[in-house]
Amino acid sequence: MNDPDDPRLASAEAWRAVLAALARAEQRVLGPGAPTAPRDRAEGFRHLLRFLVAGHLLCVEHADPDAPRFARMVDPAWQWGLDMPDCLYLFAALRGDAVYRVWGSRGTAKHVDFQVNWGHFALGDIAAWGTVSSVSDLELNFAVDGSFELWLGGPARPRNWLPVAPNAEFLLVRQYFADWEREQPGDLAIERVDGGSALQPMRSDQIAARLERLVTWIDRGGALWDRMSRGLVEGMAPNSFWVTRPEESNQRAGLRGQVYGMGNFHCASDEAVIVRFHPPPCRHWSVSLANWWWESLDFGSHQTSLNAHQAQLDADGAFRGVIAHVDPGIPNWLDTAGHERGTLAIRFLLAEEAPKVELERVALAELAAALPLSTPRVAPSERAAQLKQRRDAVWRRYRG
Repeated sequence: MNDPDDPRLASAEAWRAVLAALARAEQRVLGPGAPTAPRDRAEGFRHLLRFLVAGHLLCVEHADPDAPRFARMVDPAWQWGLDMPDCLYLFAALRGDAVYRVWGSRGTAKHVDFQVNWGHFALGDIAAWGTVSSVSDLELNFAVDGSFELWLGGPARPRNWLPVAPNAEFLLVRQYFADWEREQPGDLAIERVDGGSALQPMRSDQIAARLERLVTWIDRGGALWDRMSRGLVEGMAPNSFWVTRPEESNQRAGLRGQVYGMGNFHCASDEAVIVRFHPPPCRHWSVSLANWWWESLDFGSHQTSLNAHQAQLDADGAFRGVIAHVDPGIPNWLDTAGHERGTLAIRFLLAEEAPKVELERVALAELAAALPLSTPRVAPSERAAQLKQRRDAVWRRYRG
């Protein structure tokens, strides 16, 4: 096959642009306003590598809308964008004038959602991407064995179909897991069915164009997440929080019908932060801690997140989680994993209302007095068993 050499590759211009973008990204770790704590700085340089890996997958390796393949958009090895520990995110490239078939088995996740989107996360502007259409497992038809087909684009179908707009660029699949030990991911595949071809070797001009998109991902995409995280950690009072309205998630590429809550935590080694709210009726809710770089903390090795299945509510129906550096011996401990400050995310799926979320910082020595007398206790042996279960569950989810 004739493949003329692209001058952007022949001169190494496209490659050098990637290296220059990485050099500029260094300023997010060392420049004005960057964190000075050694742990934050170390995680910052790791984040640059993780973000590069994610960008390679979404902008280069899995960027062919004629022969799409599902890629893990987020993984414990390449976290970004305030990822949710309960969620397995899958990404596939689309084009707006094509027809696609998604098929496979549903799996047993608590909630599964398919979302056609316009724009791209590389563009670095939340106004530069949004949802074209979406459908969840609540609306899809499945066979008895859990198998299904979902059609994207083409003539309208009575069921299991999503429209694809001319500016559509990608499909985002979210699988939400409540019971990490028992719920299993689906087995999903995607293909173009209206004339697309099998995966072909990438041409020189394609590689050059995708490297240019990767530069945009590093420059503009990375800068956006950095601004948003800094706005939470430094632009808000310590241990403060805000919550969106349910309809706001429908306006961008957020999960349809989900209430998003975001804030920060500041917690010294001799302190604890109590997170308190009354969960509204909803399909799923979760609370999770993240670092300065908007990466969820190591949820496989530490109890840095809890969801509706894992948490215990008090007699008054309230969730009281305790952010602390050491195990306070209660079920709803949220481990800082060594971070004295970071970001906090709470999500309520298909909730009709946004609950009030309160954060209270107390001395660790006074924590027991700040909690209900009926708060259960967790022995060290129980905690060790819980953490092993988390490690095993996360390994199973991401082993594919």
